[in-house]
Amino acid sequence: MAEKTIVLPDMITVGDLATQLDIPVTKLIGELFKNGIMATVNQTIDFDTAQIIVEELGLEVDLEQQQEEPVITSKATRELGDDAVSRPPIVAVMGHVDHGKTSLLDAILNLKVVTGEAGGITQHISAYQTEHNDRTITFLDTPGHEAFSALRQHGAALTDVVVIVVAADDGVKPQTVEAIKFAQQANAKMIVAINKIDKPAADVNHTKQQLAEHNLTPEDWGGDTVIVEVSAKTKQGIDKLLDMILLVADIEELKADVSGAAEGLVIESHMETGRGPVVSVLVEHGYLEAGQFIVAGGANGKVRTLTDFRDKPLAKAGPSTPATVTGFKELPQFGDRFTIFKSEKEARSVASDSRQAHRGSSASLSMTSTELLTRMSKSAKQQQVNLIVKADVQGSLTSVTDSLRVIENEELDIRILGSGVGNISENDVRMAASSNAVIYGFNVTLPTSVKQLAAREKVSVRIFKVIYELIDDARDMLTSLLSPEVVETQIGSLEVKGVFRIQRDMVICGGKVLSGKVVPDLLARVKRGEEAIAEAQVHSVQREQQEVKEVFEGDMCGLQLKTRGKLLLEEGDTLEFFTRETKARAL
Repeated sequence: MAEKTIVLPDMITVGDLATQLDIPVTKLIGELFKNGIMATVNQTIDFDTAQIIVEELGLEVDLEQQQEEPVITSKATRELGDDAVSRPPIVAVMGHVDHGKTSLLDAILNLKVVTGEAGGITQHISAYQTEHNDRTITFLDTPGHEAFSALRQHGAALTDVVVIVVAADDGVKPQTVEAIKFAQQANAKMIVAINKIDKPAADVNHTKQQLAEHNLTPEDWGGDTVIVEVSAKTKQGIDKLLDMILLVADIEELKADVSGAAEGLVIESHMETGRGPVVSVLVEHGYLEAGQFIVAGGANGKVRTLTDFRDKPLAKAGPSTPATVTGFKELPQFGDRFTIFKSEKEARSVASDSRQAHRGSSASLSMTSTELLTRMSKSAKQQQVNLIVKADVQGSLTSVTDSLRVIENEELDIRILGSGVGNISENDVRMAASSNAVIYGFNVTLPTSVKQLAAREKVSVRIFKVIYELIDDARDMLTSLLSPEVVETQIGSLEVKGVFRIQRDMVICGGKVLSGKVVPDLLARVKRGEEAIAEAQVHSVQREQQEVKEVFEGDMCGLQLKTRGKLLLEEGDTLEFFTRETKARAL
């Protein structure tokens, strides 16, 4: 039975926990350090981690979690009143790399988006609007590579209709299947656009067959999936695709509340010199206007400027409208919900409460109880790899760090010591130098002074413009750190029938081959019963007093074995012959 009970909040500093437990803070820090956590007095740990550490210390204390008042945030869904109005459909365009998603949007919007993207691959979620038959449609172009699956999943959750783009000359690919699953999870209606029908290798029927195998049976085959054949190059089928999007939207009767405060989702955020935090949002309800007090997650501010996707000023942004906002005091996180408050005081208070509630995720000691238990159970031989990650926008930063964490294994422990939005700084280089870390940059620059510092400090800085190239480079770097795999191949076995000479580093013996074969230079494991007692190497093989290259099962032969030290081989021992080689491992 525990001597006392202590009530703790969800998060507590190391110093406060030591005071509550009535133990020296150095003892607590030492225990954390022993379990792989580099803690200081002011760093924060969660309740579950505190519980694990108390058990490790063997203290007779019961910990109880303090019940906190829920933080006031905007609702994920909003009740619609009788005065709700129709809103434009929000359409996410998804599909495999190079299947023409962005080119299709270019054709619809008359833009040239893809030319500005590294390698022609969309790197961020981008939002656009177009008019068709005097009605507005909002499009979200979602990143195409699997490393951006987190962004793409958010993209599906934002939307009413998902257009799955499949190339007629390439068919259904893994990312196509992934996009279908996301759309299904988000309960969004699906329309399939079979693109590139103008290409000589196009096979529309084969593509439809593949889609039917994933429960997307075309309407003309008796199913209920709307499939439109299009060509982004010739613009064939574009009008029909837009007609079908509006038809699906009409069936869904999409509505929004415009009587209350504006709210919606952050779809991107980054820092710009002279403008500060620049945040792309998608309005779901109400009207967003300049001068309003806005909160998104733990960030708040006053809407200073409001522009559309072409960077033209907006008087107000209504439901289903993408807009770019400046005026935030700090960067909100990708996927945060935003809402509007009547006063700066109220907005600041709600943002502060939200930061407090989620401070564990941004605390400098970023380790959950699950990670702690995992670390405690890992081998002491595990190699720690320290990384610092910088990206141009918050959504990309989230995806890069998540993708890097996925490629660690039991032997390599990836620790992301620092991450942030913006260019690589001298502080990043100094942190990397002190912790032997590699700096990865995505779509950021390396100022000359910082580059010179990195060269002096011998810090590796790797900058990429295409996400999968960054992930591949990190995988290659980590693979080079893996110890090679030792592979043994069994070749044969022999029963020792006689031992003729034993010297300090050599044994001459004879026996019968029980299985396989015996050839010179093989390794031999000496077994006495079930116990392996030594290893040797076959120097030469003899049969009928003649040296031979190999002897097979059932034959009698003589062996000269090289040994490490004196090997007291006995009659009746078994020799197992094998080869041993090292093989480079891959993550």
